[in-house]
Amino acid sequence: MNNDGIEKAALLLVTLGEAEAAEVLKHLGPREVQKIGQAMAQIKGVPRDRVEVVLTELESQAANGAKVGADEELIRGMLTKALGEERAGHLLSRILSDSDTAGIESLKWMDAPTVADLIKNEHPQIITTILVHLEFDHAAEILKQFTERLRNDVMLRIATLDGVQPIALQELNDAMARVLSGSQKMKKSNLGGIKAAAEILGFIGTANETVVLDAVRDYDPELAQNIMDQMFVFENLLDIDDRGIQTLLREVQGEQLVLALKGASEALREKIFKNMSQRAAEMLREDLESRGPVKLSEVETEQKEILKIARRLAEEGQIMMGGKGSEEQMV
Repeated sequence: MNNDGIEKAALLLVTLGEAEAAEVLKHLGPREVQKIGQAMAQIKGVPRDRVEVVLTELESQAANGAKVGADEELIRGMLTKALGEERAGHLLSRILSDSDTAGIESLKWMDAPTVADLIKNEHPQIITTILVHLEFDHAAEILKQFTERLRNDVMLRIATLDGVQPIALQELNDAMARVLSGSQKMKKSNLGGIKAAAEILGFIGTANETVVLDAVRDYDPELAQNIMDQMFVFENLLDIDDRGIQTLLREVQGEQLVLALKGASEALREKIFKNMSQRAAEMLREDLESRGPVKLSEVETEQKEILKIARRLAEEGQIMMGGKGSEEQMV
């Protein structure tokens, strides 16, 4: 979609209103939403004849009023309805930031080796600031191009980053010689942290993932565990094949499983049931139905214990844990 097309799409969505625009945005990819969202944020006042041209091209009728525009609340409402609060919040932190990351925007459209070559000699903190502004899979591909030492350093900085201050963006502007405002009025952006590190590691591949986590563990064992907890959650047991689930169930206590499944999706429960004997599955169903309300903390504790067992079995090679960046090797 060219710039003219993006502008027209943004104008159309603003004209449609929040609910209808949200339905359209649901069918677009993340980068398309970001581009159109940025264009929507820039619409401050458009003459009616411009609106009529766009709507006529789309065989629609022009809306009443001399001008249309999109304020922050309208954009926030549209994106939240379309993408959910968490994804919309992450996207809004980018598109409503007065072009403070304009220099990084161009990097999103370059291939990973090119970006890596451009930034590999920068200070690791500068590289960190760049990567947390990119899509997680893109950042992971860039990390793969670095030396092991640099990759580990940058991932550790991402995991311990609690936000990006305006001064950091100003330093990035100087380092990249690109256009960044570095506005001191800008709020600290909610980027980086354990979840971002876990998301990026999910795309980096099993071999690199192990090396990076070992390096983080040497620095801070608790931090490494927190990243792992974010990377592989209880619902990810759905990614384990049936034989792996059967192996896992042999290591899990009955009461432990009942508590853990109290907070599981119906899909995961069914996967567990089908990998048990009919009698055992019936007994487990009865236990779940008869068990009253359970504290969320108790459920999460047992889920984490089962995940520890799953990780141990995976390290021993007894089961294969799925992942977005897994690299299955043939031997």
